[in-house]
Amino acid sequence: MADTHISQQFGAELDALSNKVMSMGGLVEIHVQDACAALVNADRTLAEKVLSEGYKVNALEVAIDEQCTQIIARRQPTASDLRLIFTIMKTVTDLERIGDEAEKISRMAIEILEMEHSHFEYEEIRHLGEHVRKMLHNALDAYARFDVELAIQMVEEDSKIDREYESAMRQLITVMIEDPREIRRILSTLWAARALERIGDHAKNICEYVIYRVKGHDVRHITLEQIRKEV
Repeated sequence: MADTHISQQFGAELDALSNKVMSMGGLVEIHVQDACAALVNADRTLAEKVLSEGYKVNALEVAIDEQCTQIIARRQPTASDLRLIFTIMKTVTDLERIGDEAEKISRMAIEILEMEHSHFEYEEIRHLGEHVRKMLHNALDAYARFDVELAIQMVEEDSKIDREYESAMRQLITVMIEDPREIRRILSTLWAARALERIGDHAKNICEYVIYRVKGHDVRHITLEQIRKEV
């Protein structure tokens, strides 16, 4: 009976931990959405909101890491439970870094706003932002349901984002060469684009952790074909 009670307590602790991760994911997703909107709509209020709320993401990362450490020390989990905790710890690290990238985009949005004749007209970045936001949403959905197939699809999606980012870079550099007056604005836009590409990388990492949690295979640093064979 005691063992059953301990098992129930442990399960409740893991559930509470997973819920906290999803809360952090939801907050980060909002920050990315607001940062993208701040950039393409020249919205200083949204940009400043993202920057002012960055501490919330950092605080959640610290709290979740501490909770994971306590569970490992007290419960000494094994097998799938240990994989879950490792997955959580790695996921929150990537979520915190996504939050950092959202802050970078917000800072670039403010920089562009403060330039003379400020405007934003680069459709390539708008499209990249939409693509990245959708990928992050699906990555968090895959994590919430531990959906391996969706996770694999999002790993594949990252290569598309990389190609889109490279295309946007080429187009922006062309504009910069043709009109040197736009150099400062385009450099800020390039930094924002780089931050979006990095968000895609972190979303991919989260999906790889989902595969590890469910299948027990570490699929980092291998090709998509190899991942499909592994799982």
